[in-house]
Amino acid sequence: MVLASWYYVLTDARREIDQYLDIGEDMNIPDDFTQAEMTSGMWWRHLVAGGFAGAVSRTCTAPLDRLKVYLQVYGSKRSGIARCLKEMVREGGLSSLWRGNGINVIKIAPESALKFMAYEQAKKLIRQRRKLKCDLSITDRFMAGSAAGAFSQTAIYPLEVLKTRLALRKTGQYKSIADAAQKIFYKEGAKAFYKGYVPNMLGIIPYAGIDLAVYETLKNHYIKADSQEAPSAMLLLACGTASSTCGQVCSYPLALIRTKMQAEIKATGEGHTMISLTKEILKQDGFFGLYRGITPNFMKVAPAVSISYVVYEKCRTALGVTMT
Repeated sequence: MVLASWYYVLTDARREIDQYLDIGEDMNIPDDFTQAEMTSGMWWRHLVAGGFAGAVSRTCTAPLDRLKVYLQVYGSKRSGIARCLKEMVREGGLSSLWRGNGINVIKIAPESALKFMAYEQAKKLIRQRRKLKCDLSITDRFMAGSAAGAFSQTAIYPLEVLKTRLALRKTGQYKSIADAAQKIFYKEGAKAFYKGYVPNMLGIIPYAGIDLAVYETLKNHYIKADSQEAPSAMLLLACGTASSTCGQVCSYPLALIRTKMQAEIKATGEGHTMISLTKEILKQDGFFGLYRGITPNFMKVAPAVSISYVVYEKCRTALGVTMT
């Protein structure tokens, strides 16, 4: 029943809101398109509009994202936001604030495509095994979406590692994305591209679960209070922003540990484990050390959502996307 209540919000309006609610942490369940949208080809227009909006949004907020990563890896009790920002600009100039953004934008397309295709295949497999002729239950869709998310994250995870390394690189360290991948491979081995994989997968659980649960609670509370069956898009956007923020707060320690593991430049087998790194952070910085860098992460939410919303609306209009 808990899974059913979580997945309920992925239908109708929530799917529309998710298209432009992008803050750079894509751990949501895939979009669930209607048969009419699948037949007409409207689904790919939704994906293109959402992907373009996400690319513009992430580019505009890239400095805050890099600042977050920098604080996660190099931050301490003595290093505040202003100090870290000055260090980054001093080392590489203003353009260095966008380091890692290129690959962050590039991975939007393959991740969305893989997640969507895996989701459709998972639903098809469930129908075949259970010999269902009607629509899948809410629980079935949630499980299919979770499997699709895990699959897409596994497939594109090396890009996540590259994004972190490129965001933290020193001037002249890497000539290009390909050069970075080659140097990491020869120096640390293939396993280096999956550093931090475990905490990343574990982080999806609290993020997605809390995000969806909080969203449904807020939306249903408003409907009951105002006796409305169709909340406005702006209200749903506000609920989505609040729920996504709650999800991030609960999953942030795992995201921080993942980033620190990704950033370790050591030979395979010499790096920290998730448990040893957690103990080290708690010993050196205490409990709040697990939330290092969360301030710039919050700072980028409002501009990221606003930019995504505007760009998505413009893009879907240009592509002739209609809301069902």
